Amino acid sequence: MLRTVLRRRKKMLTIEDVTVTDRPEVHRAVSAAALGNMMEWFDFGVYAYMAATLGKVFFPSGSSGTQVIAAFATFAAAFVVRPLGGLVFGPLGDRIGRQKVLAATMIMMAVSTFAVGLLPAYATVGVAAPVLLLVCRLVQGFSTGGEYAGATTYIAEYAPDKRRGFLGSWLDFGTFVGYALGSGLVTVLTAVLGTDGLADWGWRLPFLVAGPLGLIGLYMRMRLEETPAFRAEAESEAELAGAEEGRQSGHGRLKEIFTGHWHAVLICMGLVVVYNVTSYVVTSYLPTFMTETLKQNPTTAQLLVLATMILVALTITTVGRRSDTWGRRPMFMAGSAALVALAVPALLLIRAGGVLLPALGCFVLGLLLVVFAGTSAATLPALFPTRMRYGALSVSYNISVSLFGGTTPLVVSALLESTGNEMVPAYYLMGAGVIGFLSAFFLHETAGKPLRGSGPMVETPEQAERLVAHSRTEAGRRARNVWLHLRHPGHRHDEKR
Repeated sequence: MLRTVLRRRKKMLTIEDVTVTDRPEVHRAVSAAALGNMMEWFDFGVYAYMAATLGKVFFPSGSSGTQVIAAFATFAAAFVVRPLGGLVFGPLGDRIGRQKVLAATMIMMAVSTFAVGLLPAYATVGVAAPVLLLVCRLVQGFSTGGEYAGATTYIAEYAPDKRRGFLGSWLDFGTFVGYALGSGLVTVLTAVLGTDGLADWGWRLPFLVAGPLGLIGLYMRMRLEETPAFRAEAESEAELAGAEEGRQSGHGRLKEIFTGHWHAVLICMGLVVVYNVTSYVVTSYLPTFMTETLKQNPTTAQLLVLATMILVALTITTVGRRSDTWGRRPMFMAGSAALVALAVPALLLIRAGGVLLPALGCFVLGLLLVVFAGTSAATLPALFPTRMRYGALSVSYNISVSLFGGTTPLVVSALLESTGNEMVPAYYLMGAGVIGFLSAFFLHETAGKPLRGSGPMVETPEQAERLVAHSRTEAGRRARNVWLHLRHPGHRHDEKR
């Protein structure tokens, strides 16, 4: 009788507790989420590659160094409002659903990016031009505050447990494809129009492309269903007394995030630091560093960084698949340690003359970046329970990105301008690597496990049956060991026997 009681102490896993995913629905979810990220980073790629040009168009009165800093300051301004967007869209996504919020952020991103292409230059309206550019960037930043966290949450809640790393990596695949498309378009325009033609009118074209991309992304997101995890959580809350009052209390959710889950928030912020500092150094700062500081040929520099982005895009899903096998924690720890060790050698290669050595330095940084990029989308959502996953991830992610990620080009440019030390980018990367290693050290492994607050997710009914059978076998083995321990205290029992 005691053994029976012991077996029932923990609720037995039943076939109803296991979610069998629908493969076409999963593919639609991944595609729609990745397309939104692609559009976001298309804009970042365009802005980063044209920082010097936009500085001339909107801030013509300063020196070339001052123009670059002013352009990156406007770039960084969007990140100031990202936490506000996270505070609004994150809890909202936990209350009304992920799909609705992701559709709203897509509309805001498309409209604000398209509007940049219509802005008048400083020569036409004076100081109103940079002010209007700033307004557009603020709208972009506000909408982006709910984009990445929502997209990672959406994919994570649709993906089978054993393939979450691989499927999540497609989100950041969209990131780097979007960046490559944006930077590639600027490279082509630079080669065709020249720097004068680009500064005169050609800079508008890449931003205007965002309009059609946004319409396509919105169409795909409007066709999506809500995630199984959110539907299950909503049904569970509806069955509890007073659940509606709890779901309406956004302030209560935010308080719980920082009081009940502060350790997960800190780990999330640390992992975001190492990923985003590496990402923004490579994607946003490196093209300007190579052309403005090292005085390398603009087309050569742009092609090298573009080739690096292609390398990242080609390897990112392989890294995501490996994280399902090797684990998220080892991937982050190894990548962070390698970043500390290789940042200085990589930058020394980039500073060398010619093409081959700078290309090798860029590729080293790209391979370091892909370790974080291919693992993050599966790692970060698993830190938080379903009922507050979108909100907690939005707040944690955007605070970290605002303080350390999006400001990276501005801070590094300012430090280099004030110190004259061309190794500043490497030192900045090393600091991010230390933070990432410490954060990964305290990370609990989640590869192959259900998300917090959700049941197991598998791909086929046969996998569900095997999982339930295995669970019952394990429960019986644990109950037997406890029973034997009570019957024969001090005797060691082999759990696998």
